[in-house]
Amino acid sequence: MFLAVLGFITISAQYAAAQTPDPASDLTVQQEMPIHQQLKTKFIEGGAGFMASILMCLIFGLAIAIERIIYLNMASTNTDKLLRKIEEAMANGGVEAAKDVCRNTKGPVASIFYQGLARADEGIEVVEKSVVSYGSVQMSQLENGLSWISLFISIAPMLGFMGTVIGMIGAFDAIEAAGDISPNLVAGGIKVALITTVTGLIVAIILQIFYNYLIAKIDGIVVTMEDASISLIDILVKAKK
Repeated sequence: MFLAVLGFITISAQYAAAQTPDPASDLTVQQEMPIHQQLKTKFIEGGAGFMASILMCLIFGLAIAIERIIYLNMASTNTDKLLRKIEEAMANGGVEAAKDVCRNTKGPVASIFYQGLARADEGIEVVEKSVVSYGSVQMSQLENGLSWISLFISIAPMLGFMGTVIGMIGAFDAIEAAGDISPNLVAGGIKVALITTVTGLIVAIILQIFYNYLIAKIDGIVVTMEDASISLIDILVKAKK
């Protein structure tokens, strides 16, 4: 009889232990989950509305950034090689031959050179004005889309902070409805708040890295355009003499 009672107590204790949640065990299970499953879980916990909005900022921002990177890499030109070709063409076939070289070369530098060479017979001053004016147009094309990336960088943290405020409001509403401060009630709202904030900041950081890279790439191309334009003017002056 004593052994039967002892066995019943032991089984009851084991059942109660199995029903009691173990934070360490839950953490172990979460760590064993695949990374994509953990991200999916956090996405759902953070609230589909705000998390989807932040995710859309990341998707659109990356799409524009990748498109700009491809465009800028295609816009990069070996200006030294192009200037040598133009100088040789000027020496052998004149301005028309140099214009043909520019037509067959891709990139903003070749386009600027073509506009300058097209007005070579109107004087050096006209060529300089044409190069400066068309250089501004090319620079605007290089910077196209950057304002949208900057917008997404600003919006993503704002959406995260808005999710933070709404999560805190939900936590206080739950406390008010329960009439008591319970850790479980407060933890749910704070968890949503922290997840949305962290997600918004991560998205902003990623897009900011791409944005700074694009700005540096554009600055390099612009400096190359300015140096090459000065060299083109020198070639034209030399050809006039």
